[in-house]
Amino acid sequence: MVVLLHETIEEFFVARMPKKHSAHTLDAYRRDLATISTALADVTGSENAALSIDDLTIKNLRHAFAQISGQSAATIARTWSTWNQLFTFLVAEGHVAGNPMAAIEKPRVSKSRPKAITGDDSVQRLLATAARGRTNARNPWPERDFAVVVTLLTCGLRLSELLGLQLKSVDGPAGDRVIGVRGKGNKERTVPLEPEVEAILADYIESRQNRFSKTVRPEDPLFVDTSGERLQRGGLQYLIDGLYREAGIRTRVPAGALVHALRHTFATSLARNGATGTELQKLLGHESLATTQRYVDASAREVRAAARSNDAYNALEAVTHNKVEGFEESP
Repeated sequence: MVVLLHETIEEFFVARMPKKHSAHTLDAYRRDLATISTALADVTGSENAALSIDDLTIKNLRHAFAQISGQSAATIARTWSTWNQLFTFLVAEGHVAGNPMAAIEKPRVSKSRPKAITGDDSVQRLLATAARGRTNARNPWPERDFAVVVTLLTCGLRLSELLGLQLKSVDGPAGDRVIGVRGKGNKERTVPLEPEVEAILADYIESRQNRFSKTVRPEDPLFVDTSGERLQRGGLQYLIDGLYREAGIRTRVPAGALVHALRHTFATSLARNGATGTELQKLLGHESLATTQRYVDASAREVRAAARSNDAYNALEAVTHNKVEGFEESP
């Protein structure tokens, strides 16, 4: 009996439903599976729909992955990981005897440095701009803009996490409130809200009620657009990009980061001021401490102080201040 690949892929997604992946994650899985499936069809001279489990040989897979060798190492590594998960499922279901992915080269992806905003006054300039409102906005709403930026900077949320917040996500007694966040893999965590942030969110919600003349409900989205609908990905990116530009710090935002730069700024700031890897891991919602450790490695004051203790700095200071008149040659 021929077992078709596309049918087992659908079984794979059914089996992962209890994990409650986000739509973004599921789309990424499908793209990775489709990319190699298309390459396999080309390698075998078949149609995608006709590919079977028997086509998943090491030789065919190597040729299929060779076809995407022009893509970035990170993309290839992610695609490799997706297919590795698929084969783990196929082995468990008895469709294949073993996982061939160990024989497929996986590129090594170098650890990237945190993409925090640079410049000592950047955060202050961004907050000041958001608080007074964008001068070129067609429908200014400074209370909303300020609340969005403050929440991102003080809670370290991912873009999707911020957009998924509801009014009821803010919970707890006054002065001791937290914000409930649903992160990657549908995992939940709480992040403390300091009184200053509570007050800013309260001002925003009051302005929202006045703007739309209706009472908000606990299940309503926390952040909405100027029409009163849930704020969307594109709208949030446009808002943050506009604030960067008006604050004059757009060039200080690392390439490849926009909203996420605020999460990295949050993390590096905490690490720089002594937060431990475990504390950061809990606040950021990282599954692995290794992911969090890069912020600590890049920013911890203790590490910088240790590096500064190098005797070479004392010698350098002496030279630059003309304190060294000469050196005796060692015997």
